[in-house]
Amino acid sequence: MAVYKLGSSGDEVLRLQRKLAELGVYAGPVDGQFGGGTFAAVTKYQREVGLEADGIVGALTWQRLFSEEIRPPVRVTDSDLGRRCLALTGSFETGAGEPECFCGLSGDFDGQGISFGVLQWNFGQGSLQPLLADMFTQHPNVLGDIFGGHLEALKLALDSDKDELMAFARSVQHPVKHTVHEPWRGFAKSLGRTPEFQAIQTRHAGKRLDAAAALCREFGLTSERALALMFDIVVQNGSISAIVKAQIRADERNLGPGLAPDRRELALMEIVANRRAQAANPRWVDDVRSRKLCIARGEGTVHGIPYDLESQFGIGLRDAVR
Repeated sequence: MAVYKLGSSGDEVLRLQRKLAELGVYAGPVDGQFGGGTFAAVTKYQREVGLEADGIVGALTWQRLFSEEIRPPVRVTDSDLGRRCLALTGSFETGAGEPECFCGLSGDFDGQGISFGVLQWNFGQGSLQPLLADMFTQHPNVLGDIFGGHLEALKLALDSDKDELMAFARSVQHPVKHTVHEPWRGFAKSLGRTPEFQAIQTRHAGKRLDAAAALCREFGLTSERALALMFDIVVQNGSISAIVKAQIRADERNLGPGLAPDRRELALMEIVANRRAQAANPRWVDDVRSRKLCIARGEGTVHGIPYDLESQFGIGLRDAVR
């Protein structure tokens, strides 16, 4: 039979990707292109079944692949609330659902070298290096499965000074379009799809989640949806200024004392959404408002994508903040 490896394409690669996806080792695009993501998935599978982990699909790997049982996918709605909030905001930020939102990838269009992950941590500001350092410390085998012989280059780049690191980042992408080249693009996407790196991203987002919870307490909001709203505010807008807080308080007083708790929660979330949007840069007011009202109301359309927070992310009006 034919041999499939980096650079291969066609119907058989398409079939290979579908099988790897069914087995739970590949979550990338099923497009018939054997890139870094497919390579990493093949290598991971080969290690799991005791084959030589060379990322090349020959007769032996092909034979083993098409007799394996299918693993059920992990759903985001089964995750803890912090992870669900992160997935929602990540979906807004990247335009991709879970788990793809955890591997958003862009090049040096903004001077940050490479930006990666659900909150677009980057090399330029030094926010991506700690996440990758945690992976090297906690999950070196996962990195080895993904990057293979390219892992040493990544480690040396991370250990070098910032100028060398940025030069490395720019060397693996198009100098004008800033798209990351294969196999590095596929490697990054595969890393972002691993539960280990997603857990690290979630942990590093913890301070923002704490800040969101503090804002909820300040306004007496208690629901999962309120925490998601405040988290999105912290990520997209930084926080809520003292002036905007005063405006929210004034609007809240107009609600009156007779509203049922759920109705009051919903009304106050809409006030927060509208007031924070009005305070945004005029260029982004509509974008901020659509995101925030989508969360406050539990459904809506953002960047042309329809959202239902309960069914897609398991985020509802249940109490979550005390």
